[in-house]
Amino acid sequence: MSDEVNMLYLLGALVFGYLLGSIPFGVIFTRMAGLGDIRKVGSGNIGATNVLRTGRKGLAAATLLGDALKGTAAVLIAARWGEHAASVAALGAFLGHLFPVWLGFKGGKGVATFIGVLIGLNWIAALIFAAIWLGVAFASRYSSLSALVASAATPIALWLLGQPALAGMVVILAALLWWKHSANITRLLAGTEGKIGQKG
Repeated sequence: MSDEVNMLYLLGALVFGYLLGSIPFGVIFTRMAGLGDIRKVGSGNIGATNVLRTGRKGLAAATLLGDALKGTAAVLIAARWGEHAASVAALGAFLGHLFPVWLGFKGGKGVATFIGVLIGLNWIAALIFAAIWLGVAFASRYSSLSALVASAATPIALWLLGQPALAGMVVILAALLWWKHSANITRLLAGTEGKIGQKG
């Protein structure tokens, strides 16, 4: 395969991943349920955590699943074009969720999609992420802190699993996730971050 054709495949994987990742399931599901615009509820975020603030656990679960599976689907479909295409599609899907064109590039914080792309790229790393998230969440009751710690640990896990190139790409995803959680980090440091199960 020539370099030009390879670049076209990678560009296609990036665009495909982005478009799939930009599907705002939180917005779609809450509107379908007659709850209005989720961006006007709680934190204004389109992800499952904010959807849960509507009191509809089923909708929150559906949002979590949708946001995760769109990342997984992007990776698995693009993998038909090669390993590099799968990684590029993962990046595209994550960027799509964070900056969806349909919502003026104002999307979610990426935790569910982060997990989703990990499932497609390396399911063992996805399990490690989930285990760390659950452990930190159980100990601290902070969803944001759990995501921050688990995402930071994931590139290390991938490197230890013998996938340094993939670890490097996931560093980018983790850095973006941390950036999108900047307000949460500020509240964590100030001791004002809401805990899991806390309303408001």
